[in-house]
Amino acid sequence: MTAFGRVDLKAEQLPKKYYNILPDLPERIAPPLNPANNEPLPKEALEALFPKELIKQEVSERRRIPIPEGLREQLLHIGRPRPLCRALHLEKALGLPEGIKIYFKREDLSPMGSHKPNTAIAQAYYAAKEGIEKYTTETGAGQWGSAVAMACAFNEMQAEIYMVALSYEQKPSRRTLMELFGAECYSSPSTRTKSGRKIRREQPHCTGSLGIAISEAVERAIEQENTKYTLGSVLNHVLLHQTVIGLEAKKQFDFLGETPSEIIGCVGGGSNFAGLAYPFLRDRLGGKSECRFIAVEPETVPTMTKGEYRYDFGDTAGLTPLLKMYTLGHEFKPAPIYAGGLRYHGLAPTLSVLVKHGFVEPITKNEKEVFEAGKMFTKVEGIVPAPETSHAVCAAIDSALEAKRSGEERTILFNFSGHGLLDMTAYKNFI
Repeated sequence: MTAFGRVDLKAEQLPKKYYNILPDLPERIAPPLNPANNEPLPKEALEALFPKELIKQEVSERRRIPIPEGLREQLLHIGRPRPLCRALHLEKALGLPEGIKIYFKREDLSPMGSHKPNTAIAQAYYAAKEGIEKYTTETGAGQWGSAVAMACAFNEMQAEIYMVALSYEQKPSRRTLMELFGAECYSSPSTRTKSGRKIRREQPHCTGSLGIAISEAVERAIEQENTKYTLGSVLNHVLLHQTVIGLEAKKQFDFLGETPSEIIGCVGGGSNFAGLAYPFLRDRLGGKSECRFIAVEPETVPTMTKGEYRYDFGDTAGLTPLLKMYTLGHEFKPAPIYAGGLRYHGLAPTLSVLVKHGFVEPITKNEKEVFEAGKMFTKVEGIVPAPETSHAVCAAIDSALEAKRSGEERTILFNFSGHGLLDMTAYKNFI
């Protein structure tokens, strides 16, 4: 570690294989169901939405899945591997004793400022290899949409993006960023789809939701030739691509000769949490670790803490297969919080299993304490966290102070999943 608390990896240390958690789960995830008859959906039926290679990854029981060299080159191009940093200034501001350490993984250093390009580039790479010309998708705060726009540009594909109406108005810079890459970006619910028009008739002042935007993107993917749908969370292949985060972090902790005792991440659908946590969770699932895993969600979208574990649609209009997951119901109307990337009604099926069996502990944070934590981190570390990321920052601070009060040693690792430099309206209103 350098004097200022940072561990970097060399380019050749970028992981060459993804980690697939499916074979290590305490129980098999339930299969997706056809909503027409509640029968298990054959994987061939998913080809209307996803490239064949991604469907293979979705159901694969292989623990390690190779990353093609061409894809690794694109990941290197966007700055992987990423540093592991110790929050030395935050530790000092909190008055922590020597035995309590806080580390964070810098996913904000991607060109789009978040972890989202890890899977956006992977999905576009595989789609382009199969000759697919266009991707449709949804986006909440805009981080996923901008990642897809960039990934499609890199792989010579078109992108059509449906952005939650609230964020479309709150965060026009995100929209501009997508358009810079040549993507089409529309406020959701829109007038371009049947599902969007239906919502607008029934709820003229609807501020949108990820569920609604997913419905529109799925509908458009089915309607257009040589077009597929890409999503930034929930499904196994998406979380699989994100494990480069945790695989890198494991190498960095090996270099330090340390092991985290607690791993924290914010959760909407589960991708950034899983990306960091899953490679470490393998040790816990195998009985080789006692590390705690804490998943933080907004108080106003309590999917893990108050949702039901059952089959539900992934979208509002009911166009997707049924997935067994923790859910608030696909018609749930989230409050208009600034952490737009966390305003989703469901939870990744693999993460749902881990929550169900107690390997992952869910907690909630309210918007005021989240922004207070984000403001403090900005002042002492000089890095502005996205509102979503501030949930993890808040939980890490609380954990460190708890350890300080109890007098125990603790090594905390959290995923700094994205910066907030395009979220100044949210911080302005908070201040």
